[in-house]
Amino acid sequence: MWLSVALICAALLFLIFRYVFSSSGPNPFDTDTREPLKEMVHNRKEKNKVLKQGFLASKVPENLDAIIIGSGIGGLGLGVLLAKVGKKVLVLEQHDRAGGCCHTFKEKGFEFDVGIHYIGDLLDHKPFRCMLDQMTNGQLQWEPLDNPFDHVVLGPPENRRRYPIYSGRTRFPEELKKCFPGEEKAIDEYLKLVKKVGRGIWLLAMLKLCPVPLAKFLVWSGLAERLSFFFKMAPRSLTEVVNELTENKDLRAVFTYIFGTYGNMPKDASFSMHSLLVTHYLNGAWYPKGGATEIAYHMIPIIEKAGGAVLVRAPVNRILFNDAKEAIGVSVMKGQEEVKVLAPMVISNAGIFNTYQKLLPKELQAMPAIQKQLSMMKNGEGGLSVFLGLNGTKEELGLKADNYWIFSENNFDELVVNYMNTKREESARKVPLLFVASPSAKDPTWEQRSPGKSTLSLVSFANYKWFEEWKDEKVSNRGAAYKELKQAFIDSVLEVVLDVFPKITSDKIEFIDAGTPITNTHYIGAPKGEIYGADHGIARFSPELNATVRPQTPLKNLYLTGQDVFLCGFAGALAGALTCGSVILNRNLHLDAIALAKRMKFMKEKLKAE
Repeated sequence: MWLSVALICAALLFLIFRYVFSSSGPNPFDTDTREPLKEMVHNRKEKNKVLKQGFLASKVPENLDAIIIGSGIGGLGLGVLLAKVGKKVLVLEQHDRAGGCCHTFKEKGFEFDVGIHYIGDLLDHKPFRCMLDQMTNGQLQWEPLDNPFDHVVLGPPENRRRYPIYSGRTRFPEELKKCFPGEEKAIDEYLKLVKKVGRGIWLLAMLKLCPVPLAKFLVWSGLAERLSFFFKMAPRSLTEVVNELTENKDLRAVFTYIFGTYGNMPKDASFSMHSLLVTHYLNGAWYPKGGATEIAYHMIPIIEKAGGAVLVRAPVNRILFNDAKEAIGVSVMKGQEEVKVLAPMVISNAGIFNTYQKLLPKELQAMPAIQKQLSMMKNGEGGLSVFLGLNGTKEELGLKADNYWIFSENNFDELVVNYMNTKREESARKVPLLFVASPSAKDPTWEQRSPGKSTLSLVSFANYKWFEEWKDEKVSNRGAAYKELKQAFIDSVLEVVLDVFPKITSDKIEFIDAGTPITNTHYIGAPKGEIYGADHGIARFSPELNATVRPQTPLKNLYLTGQDVFLCGFAGALAGALTCGSVILNRNLHLDAIALAKRMKFMKEKLKAE
């Protein structure tokens, strides 16, 4: 018996090594492609020549290798990976500018970010930084945030408690212990757990890369939970784990505050998902120098250099298939005209719901394998954003390169349940959770671009159903009742901001507007106004789901990329791109990026020693 067990384990190890650690296809991280830093372009018209290339049939390159639907980071990132090995790729974007949640917009002279607030894990020698440097040929620069980079604010105005969150693997716990004397053991155990969970993420990638029979065996046998602490802790809620560590309610809140970056209240959130976010920021937080448009601006030329293109105002209305149910291209609506674009491979960054429920023919939507995947996922919560344009410099307004997480109390689960399930008019009067950041204060180039001006981005959640009745109205004119409801939310969050930031006064506000869940549907194609794609609750992290929802779809030559394939956010969507690229190119790009980072670090240390 024991001999049989040993033989099975040996066979498993061989298969894991063969399918995860061996590679045969071309490697986009084969060489260091960084170029000398070029002068930064601030002229918006010049940047728009890259970011806003409108779709015309005549602009479609011939002999395409692949079509990618959606120019968010999961689509653009994959486009760059394929371009780096000589593939000719067409990226199609329904909005009027490329970038997805990495785009910016301008109103009344103010430029606003819509989705990039801060990114972690960008130390020079880290694989994630190395990967981004290669995918922008070294042209994308990152500015570190202040330390503390986050501030957790709890309680009503008369009893606000403020807790600074510092980066640094030793400083993070040290500073927390200063705030919570007597809780040293809880803080150490919390950090130990999140680090251990983070190290187990490798198996999530493996379940999506290895052959389906092997993935199913790892799930069926229970080995997934035994091999990875990530999957062992995944079924446990954030509330459950944290409540076991401490009775201090404010410390529980500080342990869990960052749940807003994936959209699930602590009782519904997987401790494993939360751990990934905590470890992501342990070494610091950064912001793209020059603003979020720099990301797409430096990726698109790499795709173009390989003969591809990134075209906007190109709404894909369906994916085309032949009689053998193989994807052969897409149909793009140009006004009332349908333009068919053909390619041997179609990759969707539009999310699993848009891809399966809107872009497939009805008979293919009904396939049991498609329906199984859809049954395992659900839509995430809708996002609410408020944008403030302010008259004054960051010094005059008391703004820094950091973020504020403001909660009306420390009982997060109760707050969110009451807020999301109350009548919309009542919820609008008291938004209980709010993320506040100043993109202008984070960007060192802002002052030369917009002297004497500043911006604030405010983010919360909102129930899609509150706004659904106006979803088919014209985006610029949804009617008086919609505007009245939106204004109620604006007034509610503004009251909080003016209290927490005393140097910001009403007379400093030159522009204010809000984006609701149906705004997200219009501009970024989110079916239910979600900002993090499919829901990231506990069910999302079952081994079975992660072995089932993978880059390969049940339809030949159709693939998925982005945050629905891996995880949400900028880093998660890029991981989705690497995972999809690994399948297409038949090599493990995650390991390739790590290997290049190690080689570059070694060379840097060698040069330093000489």
